[in-house]
Amino acid sequence: MGNNPEFGLAVMNRVIKKAGAERVSDEASDTLRKILEEIANNISKTAIDLANHAGRKTIKSDDILLAYKNSYKK
Repeated sequence: MGNNPEFGLAVMNRVIKKAGAERVSDEASDTLRKILEEIANNISKTAIDLANHAGRKTIKSDDILLAYKNSYKK
């Protein structure tokens, strides 16, 4: 994660508002951003392992889906 976030606060704000919130603090948007970046990083690392195991350098959609299912859909 670090000091250079991949997701913008405005995007996180819209996500939270789409879920039904009337108002969203910057702190809430930043917290969601940090959590989602951590989740994305974990899924990506698992997908890389899956592709490497299959002898590929290219990460495919199926790798991401399988990594997600293995990590978050138990």
